[in-house]
Amino acid sequence: MEKKLLLFSSFLLARDTLSMKKKIILLASLFVVACGNTFAQQDKLITHFMYDKMSINPGSTGIEDGICATSLYRNQWDKISGAPNSGILNVEANLTRFFPGGVGISFFHDAIGFNRQNNLLLNYSFPIRLGSAGTLGIGIGAGMVNFGMSPDWVPPTTNADSKLPTEFSATNLDLNFGIYFKGSSDYYVGISSTHLNESLMTQKVGNIDQKYQMARHYYLMGGKKFRDIWGGDLDAQALVRTDLVKFSSDISVRYIYNDKLYGGLTYRTIDAVGVMLGYIPMKNFTIGYSYDLTTNKLASASRGSHEILLKYCYHLPKPPMSKAIHPRWL
Repeated sequence: MEKKLLLFSSFLLARDTLSMKKKIILLASLFVVACGNTFAQQDKLITHFMYDKMSINPGSTGIEDGICATSLYRNQWDKISGAPNSGILNVEANLTRFFPGGVGISFFHDAIGFNRQNNLLLNYSFPIRLGSAGTLGIGIGAGMVNFGMSPDWVPPTTNADSKLPTEFSATNLDLNFGIYFKGSSDYYVGISSTHLNESLMTQKVGNIDQKYQMARHYYLMGGKKFRDIWGGDLDAQALVRTDLVKFSSDISVRYIYNDKLYGGLTYRTIDAVGVMLGYIPMKNFTIGYSYDLTTNKLASASRGSHEILLKYCYHLPKPPMSKAIHPRWL
């Protein structure tokens, strides 16, 4: 996350009128960007992560019944020019009625400063029933990742610096893997990894090799729902993420009343404290909103982060039952 903040700080400084001190900071930051490979925590940070399991753990694909579509939009660090804006669309289906497994498609778009990143993955999960204990899903996601940059630098000198990164766009293979267990007693646990192949995207500009490499990420998730608490359900969930350079985790607790309303709090280490609200106006349709109060180094400038959730599920009708009447049994 701090590396992402460093890249974002470079963008901010490049757009503003610079003091000499800021120019020195900008040059140092750009040196990190322009020389060698660029590594950073590229995966998204979502407050409603409990609705975005499939994109980070394909083992959860179709583990729930029905066909579900989930859309998420996140405006991070509001009112800061060039701050991250993320959009997610997940569609998944439990197709065990027709063949073993669940299938899904996941799309993610992220814009931060001059950078654009797009991920498109097809997911499949093979379910294994473990008796009365629950269901284990083993899944894989395969697709593509695209990274692009359209810089509009304002160099701290009168002449443009030829070593500054220029326009860049490349696409490569992207692979995810995950194991997800859904217990019969309202709990789940999962472990997964994204960007397994650590795609390296390159482009040669003059004598300079511009490179951007996806960092492999690891996730551990879990949650438990406690039924009939004060007339509703208490839902506690946690997500731990790392690229083996930086670690962060989310801890979330929501109270769900009468399957119609929910409210809760989320704590994200070194980043934010969030409030979640949700409404279920009709069966299988959820509308959610969250506001994160920034607690990192941008706290003095950011007006927080906003997130909107829409989710709808459709359950296939049960197949008709055919009955035969035998004359002997009339």
